[in-house]
Amino acid sequence: MTNTPTAAPVSPAGAADPSRWLRVHHPRASAAARLVCFPHAGGTANAFTALSAALPEDVELLAVQYPGRQDRRGEPCAQDLSELASGVAQALAGYDDRPLFLLGHSMGALVAFETARLLEERGTVARLFVSAARPPAQDWQEPDLSLVGDEELTAGLRRLGGIPEPLLADPEIAAEILRLLRADHRALLRHRCAPDTRVAAPVTVLLASADPKNSLEQMADWAHHTAGGHEVAALSGGHFSLLERPGESAPPLTRRIREDLARPAAAAASAAPDAEPLADLVRELMMEGLAGRTPRLSTDLTALEAAAGEVMAPEAFAYVSGTAGSGATGRANRTAFDRRHLVPRMLRGTRRTDTSVTLFGQRLPAPVLLAPLAAQQVAHPEGESATARAAAATGVPMVVSTFASRTLEEVAGAAGEHPRWFQLYLPSDRAVGESLVRRAEASGYGAIVVTVDATHLGFRPAELDSGYSPFLRGTGIANFTGDPAFRAGLPADADATQAVLRWAQISTDPTLTWEDLAWLRGLTRLPLLVKGVLHPDDARLALEHGADGVVVSTHGGRQLDGGVSSLDALPAVRAAVGPDVPVLMDSGVRTGSDVVKALALGADAVLYGRPYVYGLGLDGQRGVEHVLRCLLTDLGLALALTGCASLADVGPHLLANGDRR
Repeated sequence: MTNTPTAAPVSPAGAADPSRWLRVHHPRASAAARLVCFPHAGGTANAFTALSAALPEDVELLAVQYPGRQDRRGEPCAQDLSELASGVAQALAGYDDRPLFLLGHSMGALVAFETARLLEERGTVARLFVSAARPPAQDWQEPDLSLVGDEELTAGLRRLGGIPEPLLADPEIAAEILRLLRADHRALLRHRCAPDTRVAAPVTVLLASADPKNSLEQMADWAHHTAGGHEVAALSGGHFSLLERPGESAPPLTRRIREDLARPAAAAASAAPDAEPLADLVRELMMEGLAGRTPRLSTDLTALEAAAGEVMAPEAFAYVSGTAGSGATGRANRTAFDRRHLVPRMLRGTRRTDTSVTLFGQRLPAPVLLAPLAAQQVAHPEGESATARAAAATGVPMVVSTFASRTLEEVAGAAGEHPRWFQLYLPSDRAVGESLVRRAEASGYGAIVVTVDATHLGFRPAELDSGYSPFLRGTGIANFTGDPAFRAGLPADADATQAVLRWAQISTDPTLTWEDLAWLRGLTRLPLLVKGVLHPDDARLALEHGADGVVVSTHGGRQLDGGVSSLDALPAVRAAVGPDVPVLMDSGVRTGSDVVKALALGADAVLYGRPYVYGLGLDGQRGVEHVLRCLLTDLGLALALTGCASLADVGPHLLANGDRR
C-alpha cells in the first residue's frame, strides 16, 4: 500500500516463478522451518516486515505479494481467493525441503486455508495459523465496499487501526489503499466454503483481546475445518495486533513451530532401537534452558493447583478444586500415596521401558486415561475440545463426562481417531439415558463408564460458599440440550431457563439400584465399567450385574467427607474381583511415581484428574499437553528406577515392607 521498497524476490531452483509471489525480508539460509504469511485485504508483503525481524534465526518468513500492488501493480487484482491460493501454491513448489507453516491475517487467513488444501498432497504444511479471521464457512458480514464512499471507508479504517495516519492523510496513498481494499473485498465476497471443508494440518487461531471484528465464540467453528485439531492463542491489542505488536506475536508462533518440529524427531527417536525416550522431555527442557528459555508451566505437577488458583476465576477454581466437608477424604487420598514408598533397584539394564497396557482388547501407550471432569469450560473457553486434542497429541485416552461443556460429538471430532470412553450419569429419564448411550456408540466411544457414587451431590463448602454451579448457568449441560430425547420433554418454545430446570430434575437418579446396572448392560455391547466402587462387596455386585470392570474412586474426595482413600481401598477390591477383571483407580494421583504405586497395589491403569484441568486453565491445550508429557516422562523414569522394563514387572514387591496393603 505504501511506496516502501519491497524485499528481494526469491527464486529457488525448480519453482514455478515464485519471484512474483514471495518476498523474503530477512533471509535465513539455515532456518529449520519457513513461515509463509498472507496479508489482509488491501495489504502487501511489507505488512510482515516487523514480524520477520522479530522471529528467531531458525524461522524464515516468506511474505506473499498479491497481484495488483507495489511491484505487481501492472497486474490485475485477483477475482477470487482461489486464484490467489493457486498462485501461491505453485510458487511454493520449490520449498518442500523444510516444513512450511502458513499464517494468514484477516482475509489472508482464507487464502492461507485454501493454499493449505492445495498443498496437502505434498504433505508439506505442518500447521496453519489464522489471525483475526472468522472460519471460512461463516458469513463474514462484510459490506459491499463499492457502495461505501471514500470518506466513510477511510473513517472505518481509522477506527480499525493498522494504517498509520500519515498514509491516510496523503491523498495519493489513500486512494491506492482504497483501490486495493475494494478489489480484495470483491474477491472476499465471492468466496464460498462448505461447512465440512477441512485441512489435514492443525490450526492455531490467533485472537486479539480487543479485536472489534472477532470474538472467541465466532472462532469456535475453526474446529470443524481441520482434521488435525485446533487451538486458540490469545494476543493483546486490536484487529492488527499481529502486525503492530510483532514482539508479542512472535513468541506464540515460534513456540508452536518449535514444538511441531520437535514431535517428528521425538517420534523417530522413540522408534529407533538405540533411542533414549525417557530422556526426551528432560533433554528438551535442558536444551531450552541453555538458550535462556524456561517452561511456561512448572514441571512440578503438585504445584499446578496453586498456579491455577492465581489465574482462574475464584468461583471456577473453587468448583474444580473443592472437596466434600472438611476435605478429609481429599487429604486422605494424597496421604495414602505419601505414606507408601517405592524401593529403587539398580543395574537392571532398563534403558527403555514399555509402558503400554491392554484394556478390553485395545493396546494403550500408557496405563493412564484422563478422568471425566465436568464443565471444563469454566477453566478455559475451549473446554473439553482443547483437552481432547491434547489427549490425542500425547496418546492418552480421554473419558468424557456426561456433564461436559461440549457435546460428546464435538469432543469426538476434536479427538479424531484417538481412543475415548464415555462416562455416564444415568438420568432418571431412561429415554435420555438410552439416547446418550446410542450417541456414544455412534460417535466411536470405546467404553461406557457409569458413575454410581454421585446420585446425591456431596456437601461441598467451596461451591456452596460462592453460590456457584456452572450447570445452573448453562455450562456442562450440552449433552442434554443437544439430545433429541431430552428436547422431546421440553415445550416447543422452551427457553434456556426451562432447559436448565429440566436438566436439574432428570440429570441424576437417587433411586438407582444394581438392577438398573443390569438394564444398562442389556442396552449396549460396549465394555461397561462401574466407577465409584470402594467396598469389595460392591465390586462383586457390579460384576454380577453385568460390569466388565470397576473404577476404585472417591470422586476426587468430592462426595463423602471422612471416607476411605481410593488407594487404601484398592487391594481389597482387587482381591474381590480376581486377577483378570480390569480394575482402574482415581483420586489423589499426581505424579508418575503415584501411578507406579497404584499399579503395584493392583490397578491396571489410573484415571488422571485435576492436574490436567489446572493445565487447561493455565495454558489451554498446550497446558494439558505439558501436564501429560511431564506425567508420562515421570512414569517412564519411575519404572526404570525401580528396575521395571515393562508393566508386567510391577507388583507389590516394588513397595517397602509394610506398604504393600
